[in-house]
Amino acid sequence: MSDHPNNFPKLHNAAWPGVVGKGGEGNDPPIPLETMLDLTAAAEVDGRKFDGVDLFLFDPHVSIDATDEDLEKLAEQVRSRDLVIGSVVAPVWEPTGGGSAAGSTEQIEAFLTQVRKGCTIAKKLRQLGIRPHGVVRIDSACSVGDWIGDPEVNQSKIADTFKAACDIAEEFDERLAAEGEICWGGMQSWRKMVDLLDRVGHPERLGFQADMAHTLLYLLGYNAPEDAMLPEDYDWSDVAKKNAALKELTHALRPWTIDFHVAQNDATVHGTGSHDKTGRHCLPEDPNGKLDIAHDAGFWLRDEHGDVLQTCRHICWDGCMFPNDVMHKSETWNSILEAMLSVQDAHGWSE
Repeated sequence: MSDHPNNFPKLHNAAWPGVVGKGGEGNDPPIPLETMLDLTAAAEVDGRKFDGVDLFLFDPHVSIDATDEDLEKLAEQVRSRDLVIGSVVAPVWEPTGGGSAAGSTEQIEAFLTQVRKGCTIAKKLRQLGIRPHGVVRIDSACSVGDWIGDPEVNQSKIADTFKAACDIAEEFDERLAAEGEICWGGMQSWRKMVDLLDRVGHPERLGFQADMAHTLLYLLGYNAPEDAMLPEDYDWSDVAKKNAALKELTHALRPWTIDFHVAQNDATVHGTGSHDKTGRHCLPEDPNGKLDIAHDAGFWLRDEHGDVLQTCRHICWDGCMFPNDVMHKSETWNSILEAMLSVQDAHGWSE
């Protein structure tokens, strides 16, 4: 019998680390999508390989205004490497053509336009037979600082914008997932995230994307100290306390979770561009990593009784902000694939 008997959830790599944080003065240049696909396809551990990739619908990888011809070429690029496409990220932020979900009428319209374009691409990729599962990822595109200016009004506006986004997703038979990241207003803590999902109230169209690196910071209350689950002077050697907090966190958010990112985090934060404080992704074996990846993923991928959930048909490694020299090393992706396999082994199933 294989050492890795499960074949679900499928194992995906994210292509967007080749774009996010790249370009601009002093930064590494973007890594082309074809290179990211090659690096993903080349990774191998115990005869197992990545099953697919998740994509950022943003130049220079995939234009949000991609033509049918562009998408057919994309499908062939992915298919030729024995990969598929899963979730896609809609560029809803103002610098990328979108606008704040809590902004002016014009900004909200720009936000929804990007959602519509993202859903259009997602559906076409399904029709091309290259995207068997996955969501369209969004967030509020509103900074925490702006949100704090009028929390109740802004939370209500974001909820209304997300409801409109759900109507768009329904047209295309897509599901949206709001990424739980502490840099987004109205989503900067677990309690505010749950409140927003409840206000929208369309679980069939809007769910939660849990990223292990970002949700770890929900425990610490960065950007929302009133919602912290662990004390400011928390001793990370007290694993039982961390596990109890993760249990409480996932009890609140797991019912909404429809997309899942495996990651490592050192519990520090940084800001990039328009981001407020946000999570710092680490390589799986980073000695400063605070997550027991395979164990802690179980809080999200198993129910309250310990039974494996089959909600997420694939899981993705989200490793942003690594230098290009790290991402061009084959051992980087083999290490990541090994971590992904450990999660599939522990919390997966076979079909």
